[in-house]
Amino acid sequence: MKKTFIAASAAALLAVGSGAYYLVAHSNNAAPMATYVLLDGSQKSTADFKGRVTLVNFWATSCTTCVAEMPKIIATYDKYHAQGFDTLAVAMAYDPPSYVVNYAQTRKLPFQVAIDNTGAAANAWGPVQLTPTTFLVNKRGEIVKRFIGEPDFAELHRMIEKLLAEA
Repeated sequence: MKKTFIAASAAALLAVGSGAYYLVAHSNNAAPMATYVLLDGSQKSTADFKGRVTLVNFWATSCTTCVAEMPKIIATYDKYHAQGFDTLAVAMAYDPPSYVVNYAQTRKLPFQVAIDNTGAAANAWGPVQLTPTTFLVNKRGEIVKRFIGEPDFAELHRMIEKLLAEA
């Protein structure tokens, strides 16, 4: 048990900043393979992220922090999308699909929204149990950072710019 804890501690740095917890992952930490059902009924997989810097945001309409950060996620998407940045908002399994559809439509979310109705995507990524939980994935499909709680958006933007500049 101690060896496992020490190895896990050595593999990640947990820090606190701006009320959010950050897990810095090694650059070779591949994003888990998962399939997402989008609001329009189409599917997307983690493999579709390759070649783009991607923000994967696990959220819920009942989560006040999620709702509060969503305009900043929209602004981030709008700022960087044309440069090769994408966002996928994944609604948690307990979130009623009608609430998710209503939220996405009334807020005119410009990025893809998925409903994780089985919880399989949240389990693949962690498991993700707290919302919001957001992952930043580089062009190679590797998790660069995990945010639990609202990210420091100035720091997030710096990271996105650095990742977009990479070949």
